[in-house]
Amino acid sequence: MKLSKNAEQLLNARYLLKNIDGKVVESPEALFRRVAQCVASAENKDAQTWEDRFYTLLTSLQFLPNSPTLMNAGLPNGQLSACFVLPVEDSLSSIFTTLKDMALIHQSGGGTGYNFSQLRPQGDLVSSSGGVSSGPLAFIKIYDTATEHVRQGGKRRGANMGILNVDHPDIEAFIISKSQGNILQNFNLSVGITDDFMHAVGTGSDWKLINPRTKKVAKIVKATVLWDKIVEQAWATGDPGLIFLDAMNRHNPVPKEGRIQSTNPCGEVPLFDYESCNLGSINLSKIIKIDGEQQRTVDWDKLDEAIAVAMRFLDNIVSINHYLLPQIAKATKNNRKVGLGVMGWAEMLALLNIPYASEEAISLGEKIMHFVRSKSYKASAELAEERGTFPNWEKSIFHPHEPMRNATCNSIAPTGSISVIAGTSYSIEPLYALAYKRVGILGDQTQMEINPVFVDFMQSLGLWTDAVKTEVLDTGGIQALMDIPAHIRKVFQTSLDIHWKYHLKHQQAFQRYTDNAVSKTINLAENASKETVSDIYMTAWKYELKGITIYRDGSKANQVLQACHLNKSSNC
Repeated sequence: MKLSKNAEQLLNARYLLKNIDGKVVESPEALFRRVAQCVASAENKDAQTWEDRFYTLLTSLQFLPNSPTLMNAGLPNGQLSACFVLPVEDSLSSIFTTLKDMALIHQSGGGTGYNFSQLRPQGDLVSSSGGVSSGPLAFIKIYDTATEHVRQGGKRRGANMGILNVDHPDIEAFIISKSQGNILQNFNLSVGITDDFMHAVGTGSDWKLINPRTKKVAKIVKATVLWDKIVEQAWATGDPGLIFLDAMNRHNPVPKEGRIQSTNPCGEVPLFDYESCNLGSINLSKIIKIDGEQQRTVDWDKLDEAIAVAMRFLDNIVSINHYLLPQIAKATKNNRKVGLGVMGWAEMLALLNIPYASEEAISLGEKIMHFVRSKSYKASAELAEERGTFPNWEKSIFHPHEPMRNATCNSIAPTGSISVIAGTSYSIEPLYALAYKRVGILGDQTQMEINPVFVDFMQSLGLWTDAVKTEVLDTGGIQALMDIPAHIRKVFQTSLDIHWKYHLKHQQAFQRYTDNAVSKTINLAENASKETVSDIYMTAWKYELKGITIYRDGSKANQVLQACHLNKSSNC
């Protein structure tokens, strides 16, 4: 197993076990053995065989589970899930019970999502005290402050998703809440959008804001006015994103359990109240073989095997997990949701010599995710035959003809940390840059990244010259180097070189065969217009996506990925 220096640094800081003095006492191989052994403990027979298969899959870096599994598997009371949704009901007791539950989840390494739309608006009557309500935003700020002071397992700060539905009377204040300086830094904010609202925007109609306590109309606004505010704030700050509630519920696998109102922090897992989900990602850059003509192709057999082992791994976690609350244990085990996704997509494309901004890439993405879903459903059906269906199966869309072990099988997560460990590109994102700085993921430390696939490619063609290296370190890309053939420049276009329509087409291609959702950020250049943001958000809805996030370069002060200029950097 070969790990990059950045991977070793990240593992040392967050994942490897330490003694009472804070000294690392575990190797990466020992970490993967600890995880494999713990997850294989769910097996009734052949536990050693499955432990070895899990260990091989992990150490080959073909598959990695979400961070809490790597951090906590094999530890006393190890909490292994990344994603949770908690209810926020319209009472002080509910609000602060959820706050306590959030703190426990964050301490264990999980992230939380909430929909605050049940809370009565600011200034509304509180009959029990004769006072007036503080409104959802006041309580979101309390949750944010609490998150700031509860570091996840001492390893990373908690992440939250805060959703307010577009018909809530406080929606305008929610939309602009991040415009006031450095507040709500521990929250991703999204507006819960309905099809009715989108039609109202399209026709320029009035839109009713409804008091959730009285169910009466509190205010009437122009839908386009709200839309323009959403677009302007997303352009200015990156928030709010949109969660398309109707699209989410059209694909709800257990509709008899009710409507889903919220997602996990990055939007890739729609969940019922108290549900948690376990995620893992297959590293596509490792799923390539050389054919007889010395051409690289997708290794479909290798992918098939990785999916089968990974699905068993994720289902085992549902069984052995330590659940922090009995409600979470019940809701999670009733549906046994897992989310197997992919990372390293951009590197796979580069290795196959396919430009990200091409119909060939879109077509291959659709084919790969169709294969992942088909094989993960097959694995879940085989697990159901061996272990039984999930308890809510009779309430699900799979009943009566498709026995399934898991209500969902697939999610596309952002893979922020595990991509660094695997040494590959994030999720289904294009390469952010060929060289860049990763700032703030390890306290005040900065990591430098020069894409190894690009360097190997250029060296193989005899094109890795001092001039090319200088340009890459200076600008992060090669688009200005006209001596490099046009096709190679196109293969190595980076995030900001690629038109937003291709970003969205990739999200659509993968969403088509993902039963949960796809976490994808549409990266925009600093000079992108508000009209572009509006077009992206509108197109995302038309594409039947479940959520959408944009980020205009430089619109946040604490940007994690930054254009490189490495040769001018004191850190280089």
